[in-house]
Amino acid sequence: MKETKKTSIGGQALIEGILMRGPRKTSIVVRKSDGELVTKQEEIGTNSHKKFWRLPFIRGTVNFWDSLKYGMKALTYSASFFETEEEQAEQTKLDKWIEKKIGFEKLQKIAMGFALAIGVIVPIALFILTPTLLAGLVGDLISPVLRNLLEGMIRIIIFICFIWITSKQSDVHRTYMYHGAEHKTIACYESDAELTVENVRQCKRFHPRCGTSFLFIVMIVSILVFSVVRWSNPFIRMGLRLALLPVVVGVSYELIKIAGRYDNFFTRILRAPGLALQRLTTAEPDDSMIEVAIKALKDVIPETEGEDRW
Repeated sequence: MKETKKTSIGGQALIEGILMRGPRKTSIVVRKSDGELVTKQEEIGTNSHKKFWRLPFIRGTVNFWDSLKYGMKALTYSASFFETEEEQAEQTKLDKWIEKKIGFEKLQKIAMGFALAIGVIVPIALFILTPTLLAGLVGDLISPVLRNLLEGMIRIIIFICFIWITSKQSDVHRTYMYHGAEHKTIACYESDAELTVENVRQCKRFHPRCGTSFLFIVMIVSILVFSVVRWSNPFIRMGLRLALLPVVVGVSYELIKIAGRYDNFFTRILRAPGLALQRLTTAEPDDSMIEVAIKALKDVIPETEGEDRW
């Protein structure tokens, strides 16, 4: 199917479900163990922020934060449908006391805040700080330029190894199947074909505006941006890496927009690594997964034609 438009609607695979975010709405659709579809919608979309936060380079950091925040919230929500009776019975007296004193809703907010903090800290520690620390072990044995290149290579190797290892886990593989369903459904929508299981199944599961592609571009841009840091002290360099992270994310987001909007020699080169990695992070979905993706996407399609233009 030939794409005739580019949409800003994007999604995320969940535990037996999919999150979709449109300009004005967010939808979470989960398939429970008995086959029932559960839907949760919010009147908050990608255009909910004021104009300043949607300016080029600024919007990248804002959207990245939103992806983490709503993604973690959606993952927690989808996981709640699959807690076993044994897990529920294992609630300790301390758990019950804390829930009684604090309240269930407040406790949920605290847990979500903690999960979000972990979701931010772990990637930064793994993909930003660890490569900086490892590259810093060479000290002044090599030039600052070579040290930054070494750090970038370590970062890319860690990233690819992380994706490869997780792709081998059976539970994660099902999530990657939902990831494939999300991509195929968006591709079907962009082709202006009717959103049916049959039509979606014919579409490709690789998409240029995927989060995997974005993260790989972040890795490449970080090599260029971090090259301005010439201190040999690894701790000073780690601090400067954190300070420059919004710049890296902002530039990377604009590049992924260009890669997704245009089709030429430059954008094909820009897209190629991310599309290759999607062979690990996506898998062909079954029809039930496609049904979930279709429902989630239909929920967030804007009423105004063209409002979701990428």
